[in-house]
Amino acid sequence: YASEALKGDRELVLEAVNQYGVALRFASDELRRDREVVLEAVKQNGLALDNASEELRGDRDVVMEAVKQDGLALGKASEALQADREFVLEAVKQDGLALYYASEALKGDRELVLEAVKEYGLALDYASEALKGDRELVLEAVKKNGLALDNASEALQADREVVLVAMKQNGWAFEHVSEELLFEMGQYWIDGMEIENV
Repeated sequence: YASEALKGDRELVLEAVNQYGVALRFASDELRRDREVVLEAVKQNGLALDNASEELRGDRDVVMEAVKQDGLALGKASEALQADREFVLEAVKQDGLALYYASEALKGDRELVLEAVKEYGLALDYASEALKGDRELVLEAVKKNGLALDNASEALQADREVVLVAMKQNGWAFEHVSEELLFEMGQYWIDGMEIENV
């Protein structure tokens, strides 16, 4: 454990966070409020934002650097920035899972959610219900990860093209196919068996 004197040594802490951003957690409270120190930390590791002062977690420049380095740093940002489209868009481009931390209103923003599912298909889970029924958006999600079919609307779980894309990406997606479509697929298979046996 570092002594209080070392935790407050600005030059030493700057060097430490330059090498290992989350070393910010060992810095003195004063240095956690130091904009330059925190900027250096989040440039190295965006999740170091968790150890910044409350004020700096709402600082636009600091948070933008953090989410550029790690989109999940959005979860450590102030609520105001989690509701700011520019920040959330930057975060989901870096890591689609960051959609989890977006405000409810932004989870219904089509362009933003589309960027999230292109990066991480399972981000569809955090989209608004309306967008879970958006065919183009769901197709993008299942192209990235077929298991995203689980979060699609019932109508799209019965859509042959969506299901086919999902199953090509991940065979286990069949677990999320609508019962109607599964029955239809079963009938097709049975009919095919009867033709072969004739």
